[in-house]
Amino acid sequence: MSAGRASPQVKNFEAWDYVVFAALFVISSGIGVFFAIKERKKATSREFLVGGKQMTCGPVALSLTASFMSAVTVLGAPAEVYRFGASFLLFFIAYAFVVIFTSELFLPVFYTSGITSTYEYLQLRFNKVVRYAATLIYIVQTILYTGVVIYAPALALNQVTGFDLWGSVFATGIVCTFYCTLGGLKAVVWTDAFQMVVMVVGFLTVLIQGTAHAGGIENVLDYSRNGSRLEILDFDVDPLRRHTFWTIAIGGTFTWLGIYGVNQSTIQRCISCKTVKHAKAALYLNLVGLWVILVCAVFSGLIMYSHFKNCDPWTAGIISAPDQLMPYFVMEIFASMPGLPGLFVACAFSGTLSTVAASINALATVTFEDFVKSCFPNLTDKLGTWISKGLCLLFGVLCTSMAVAASFMGGVVQAALSIHGMCGGPMLGLFTLGIVFPFVNWKGALGGLLTGITLSFWVAIGGFIFPAPAIKTKPLVLSTDQCIQLNMTESLSTAVPPVIVNRPPLAETWYSLSYLYYSAVGSLGCILAGFLISLVTGPEKGENIQPQLIRPVGNLFCFWSKKCKTACWCGVQHDGETIHEDLENDNAWKQGTESALQNGFKDNQDHLPGYNPYEKSYTNLAAEKVTHL
Repeated sequence: MSAGRASPQVKNFEAWDYVVFAALFVISSGIGVFFAIKERKKATSREFLVGGKQMTCGPVALSLTASFMSAVTVLGAPAEVYRFGASFLLFFIAYAFVVIFTSELFLPVFYTSGITSTYEYLQLRFNKVVRYAATLIYIVQTILYTGVVIYAPALALNQVTGFDLWGSVFATGIVCTFYCTLGGLKAVVWTDAFQMVVMVVGFLTVLIQGTAHAGGIENVLDYSRNGSRLEILDFDVDPLRRHTFWTIAIGGTFTWLGIYGVNQSTIQRCISCKTVKHAKAALYLNLVGLWVILVCAVFSGLIMYSHFKNCDPWTAGIISAPDQLMPYFVMEIFASMPGLPGLFVACAFSGTLSTVAASINALATVTFEDFVKSCFPNLTDKLGTWISKGLCLLFGVLCTSMAVAASFMGGVVQAALSIHGMCGGPMLGLFTLGIVFPFVNWKGALGGLLTGITLSFWVAIGGFIFPAPAIKTKPLVLSTDQCIQLNMTESLSTAVPPVIVNRPPLAETWYSLSYLYYSAVGSLGCILAGFLISLVTGPEKGENIQPQLIRPVGNLFCFWSKKCKTACWCGVQHDGETIHEDLENDNAWKQGTESALQNGFKDNQDHLPGYNPYEKSYTNLAAEKVTHL
């Protein structure tokens, strides 16, 4: 906290607040215990990690929404709207594009490949070096992101109740690790479904009470319009602007596609569905959930601005960070209504518990599938299950510890999306190279990944050290005219950020790029480098690639010409029409895939397709059988 700024005015919980808040943890833990008992006779790592692939679309859809609409959304999104306006609503467009691309492009390939870890695909399509590199990047990305979403609600709890900040962090980590370790993916999915309901109810109580305090929805819209909060459509193409139509619609699509399209946490729950149709239905139902939470968050920000329009508690020094605006607002409007502040904090923690549990489960899955099984291919089911549980415990500890670093990352929304952009963008580019472009070889894939990571980390770290000037971020005016004077001169003087004199030339251009474009930079850099390296080192031969592993989008644009459609496959054997239809019923392919992955780590398996005797490596480890439909 800056010197001279007033300490946050903490308002303590009452008994009913503690009851409501504690109920969230008790029920979440109870779900984990229930599935641990219910599934005790199905003691296999497959059952623990992907629910035996028997999940239906409903709970999976709720789980997906809850996991990615975390406390980052509950706390950070309303604060973004409060400070920068309702242009945040344009994520409505980005979410739609993301779900369409995920369900129609990426998911069918992952589901029909019979894989458990998405990074198994990279070994089937390229080789194990690419797989390991991507897995390590994913592990780092997820631990960093999970640290942010653990810290955010702990900060909220500290703000509104005075609870010890780090005690709250560790309580969150312990509960998540507990039910994730006990119940596996089924416990995670069903706990997420419950927590999604809590999130919606928490938001609705804030919306209803906040609107009543403002005198009705008409007053909220009038106040917001007068404060320039309703200027949503800004078509400025300047990529340095923080939030415009283009940065959110394009940059947001790249960012969230990296989160949804190729992220293990998302794909793992989709492939846990009993059929690919259920998986697609879960994604589209999840889109509705994303829209509902987004609208709730945006209107919460507008209502909060209407309440604080004449006395901004952040500028006045009453609170120490923008992310504390929402909990402070809740304590103001629910001051005479015991239990409801506890419901809001439970709402924030619901998002966190679901996100952290999903991350822990996904981290355990990729580590077990990509590293443990490769080193010990003959593990028994019982031992594999215990190792999976141990990995959940390990990553629970690591993610909780990472929350300490999150306290230095600034606003939770920007920090979270920046992390996804830095790591998720290059990963999106890597999977796009493998699925969409058959001619890309493993050298192009690995070189593209390293190039994308370098570019995205360069711009993101530069932007963190040299923040963009206010003329580009364009925060809207906040007033303190009617605040109670608490040494206002001193408070306001400390709120002005220090001026950095020695800013390098790149600080005004490259480092000032909108944080939403970090993912696009990493993804496009990866794809371009992958193209060039593959062309220089020799394109991949089509006969080395199984048709189930690719999905050339060029077919969509060459529908009038069978010759052009065939050219898009770059020599891959296919019938051009139904290669990707109903593959979920093709057990032979899935069994062949599993066999290839198990054998692919042995040096003497040179009979598999794609073996290069000169490099002594595999460019593709798919089974020899090619299924023609």
